[in-house]
Amino acid sequence: MLRKAAVTSLSNGSYLQGQGNGKLPSMESGQPAQEEKVVLKKKVTLLRGISIIIGTIIGAGIFISPKGILKNTGSVGMSLTVWTVCGILSLFGALCYAELGTCIKKSGGHYTYILEAFGPLPAFVRVWVELLIIRPAATAVISLAFGRYILEPFFMQCEIPELAIKLITAVGITLVMVLNSTSVSWSARIQIFLTFCKLVAILIIIVPGVIQLIKGETRHFKNAFAGNDASVMGLPLAFYSGMYAYSGWFYLNFVTEEVENPEKNIPLAICISMIIVTVGYVLTNVAYFTTISAGELLLSKAVAVTFAERLMGNFSLAVPVFVALSCFGSMNGGIFAVSRMFFVASREGHLPEILSMIHVRKHTPLPAVIVLHPLTMIMLFNGDLYSLLNFLSFARWLFIGLVVAGLIYLRYKRPDMPRPFKVPLFIPALFSFTCLFMVALSLYSDPVNTGIGFAITLTGVPAYYLFIVWDKKPKWFRKLLGK
Repeated sequence: MLRKAAVTSLSNGSYLQGQGNGKLPSMESGQPAQEEKVVLKKKVTLLRGISIIIGTIIGAGIFISPKGILKNTGSVGMSLTVWTVCGILSLFGALCYAELGTCIKKSGGHYTYILEAFGPLPAFVRVWVELLIIRPAATAVISLAFGRYILEPFFMQCEIPELAIKLITAVGITLVMVLNSTSVSWSARIQIFLTFCKLVAILIIIVPGVIQLIKGETRHFKNAFAGNDASVMGLPLAFYSGMYAYSGWFYLNFVTEEVENPEKNIPLAICISMIIVTVGYVLTNVAYFTTISAGELLLSKAVAVTFAERLMGNFSLAVPVFVALSCFGSMNGGIFAVSRMFFVASREGHLPEILSMIHVRKHTPLPAVIVLHPLTMIMLFNGDLYSLLNFLSFARWLFIGLVVAGLIYLRYKRPDMPRPFKVPLFIPALFSFTCLFMVALSLYSDPVNTGIGFAITLTGVPAYYLFIVWDKKPKWFRKLLGK
């Protein structure tokens, strides 16, 4: 059983007052009152918030292939510098989202903040691209890594069949969808457990690395900045790889309405998570270089496995299992968060109305969760996933830069808005400039893929006028949209 969600209104005549879908009648209106408001419960505590951020950020990348940054920087020292700078920049972006999350207490993340600052058209384009391509492709990619590494211990002596990987991947995706449709509490508890597993996996790499440093294994750090010079073409790609590895710090803002005491817990969860992840990422890369040279790292298909095989012997069999659990945690956290974006977009009339409905007993946005299942399966079995992600990686950072620029705009447009948490103005200015600069450089360094991604993003503009603005739709068309 599903029921339309109650809508929390904002002041100052903003777009987010819930004028359309899902608004309950007021006591003064004379309309019959609902028996009970059906809302998403506040079940995200500080610990669960930290687990959502860390559990979504740490996926397969840090264990499998940090070579993207090394390849595009040309030296060990420069790659470690980029890892550190990307962590600091991600912290700056996360602090900006902490301010937005405490002054705009609505779920939806990027979509909600763009809608509040710049209006419905760019907000619709953002959710359009996320629903149709970015989230299904991203979920399929991380779940393929889950499928490959969960099967790794069973196929040690031979190549894993691609069909087996896709079938176990499909099972993993379905399990995540069922979990998020069934219980917020259980998906949050499992996320905490998986986050613990990720941190254990990182410690399994860091601790032997520190022991190697104590033993004097520093030969790969001598002349750390010697090697191929980083080029103007390579640096934006290196930063893309680094920022992609850190991406996920914004997911707690997708579930703001479900966070207990958001004014306190959102900034705390973001700061604690980003410090843990940045320190963990940098130390993990340092640990790799105590045992593996730059050349060997570039040749390795899975750096963590290579590292473990050299230092841990048979215990290295545990690494693929930890990588699989890490991927499952990223899948779970991503679905949990992004389904709230679709829920809010539907509530504002930008997606079919059914996506704003909540299960009356389980209090989960069930339609907003399961809408991703068929799209992800199509991507898994038919799509060129990595090309799609390459096309649209620029779109993610373009819109994140736009969101943070919107924070600056709202400081001037609505100076009286309550801001329980406020960052110095140079932080959003620096972060938004960095995002837009990376997007501009990507147009220069990879014009074909970036241009295709730009064209795909622009399809949201005619879609907005067709589905949202056009008010003389045929009756069958309105029924299809749930109007």
